[in-house]
Amino acid sequence: MELSTVKDYIKRHSTYLGPVLAASAVARRYYECKNDILFDKKEQDDDPATALRNADNRVPASFFPLLVDQKAAYTFTYPPLFDVGEEQANKKLSAVLGDKFVKVCKRLCKAASLSGIAWIHYWRDADTGEFRYGVLPAEQVIPVISDDLDERLLGVIRVYLKVEDDGKTYLIYEVWNDAECEVYSREENVSIDEGLTAYNIFAVIGDANRQTNVYRHDMGRVPFIPFRNNEDKTGDLRRIKGLIDTYDKTFNGFANDLEDIQEVIMVLTGYSGTDLAGFLENLKKYKTIKIDDGEGGVSTLNIDIPVEAREKMLDVTRKAIFMQGQGVDPDPQNFGNASGVALKFLYSLLELKAGDLETEFRDGFGQLVDAICDFYSLQRGETLVQTWTRNAIQNDAELADIASKSTGIVSQRTILVNHPFVEDAEMELKQLKKEQAEQEKKNADLYPPDFRHAHDHDGEDPEDDDE
Repeated sequence: MELSTVKDYIKRHSTYLGPVLAASAVARRYYECKNDILFDKKEQDDDPATALRNADNRVPASFFPLLVDQKAAYTFTYPPLFDVGEEQANKKLSAVLGDKFVKVCKRLCKAASLSGIAWIHYWRDADTGEFRYGVLPAEQVIPVISDDLDERLLGVIRVYLKVEDDGKTYLIYEVWNDAECEVYSREENVSIDEGLTAYNIFAVIGDANRQTNVYRHDMGRVPFIPFRNNEDKTGDLRRIKGLIDTYDKTFNGFANDLEDIQEVIMVLTGYSGTDLAGFLENLKKYKTIKIDDGEGGVSTLNIDIPVEAREKMLDVTRKAIFMQGQGVDPDPQNFGNASGVALKFLYSLLELKAGDLETEFRDGFGQLVDAICDFYSLQRGETLVQTWTRNAIQNDAELADIASKSTGIVSQRTILVNHPFVEDAEMELKQLKKEQAEQEKKNADLYPPDFRHAHDHDGEDPEDDDE
């Protein structure tokens, strides 16, 4: 594209990043336990009674990182499994996704929970020619979406900072479409109109001495995949930020009162001494003080703490955080010796949130599988089967008892798939067959053939054998 066209293109779409950057910055700050309570200014009060309060505790509550990590662990401790209908294609797909896929899933979940959306970018490795992929935060990606109801991804502008050899910081713009990528740059403090220039970082094919800013990826589609947190593309903090701030203020106000109340403040009226040092010395030495007749007196200034009201406020706010944040309160008294049904009820809100995420992520993972299959020209069936497994606390004794009572009613494979001690049903079936064969061999060695033959005819009429 012409440089002027690129400038207009970037300026037209760059407004998208403003709200995303603002929401992501606050969510990331809360995820790092840097809540607003740490930055609020202490209010100055001219009232002598309250101006004597010196404590200024600022302890942020860590509810938000707990809820985000809980959601990621519940949904992706066991990553989704993909079946494209062909065994060889499944093996190649597993090899391409690799061992890092578990980590990628959790990173996607956390990034989407903070920003409302996360992205996977895939490319061809320049050295090996293999398929590569990685997670990009929402703060770097500006999507260009079609105006129709399909909301097709027409292109992507990736924006990020880079420090060059001259020590200056530059904004790098990667403009992607379904065929190629063009790269531009400008100094951080220079406007697009004045500072945007082509960023030549790619070697020209057939001429290693020349470089260009254009790279042809030939993926056949825009190599970026969105993973939305929910249909509205909003983060998880929005629902509970006010509650967390309320909890912080109540908790730290309680701590401040407890710290201030330890200081005994004496109010002197009509003290006949000359200075406070003499007052303290007489009080310590003689346990008495000298005051004017009829007019003097000593009193103490106390701070009343509404303990019961604050405890109730903290308890109500905590429950509201886990309810509106759709999480599981890890307080042990909520579990006890709960049965399977009770445990499922405790996870009901978290399951709703995880199910909403799964609905959006299924589409993203489907696009990733399609990209890998097209890249390697893999044969596949008509449909893609995705198997998702939750990681929840369960009553193993109850599940094992159900599995034992199901013997003879359902297949052995179904029992093993749902047994709490079995992780791989196929491997367990092979192990059972192996142990059965070993036991039959031991029986054959233990009992001689004549004994086995006689045992086979126990209770039968020998004359029947003659017949």
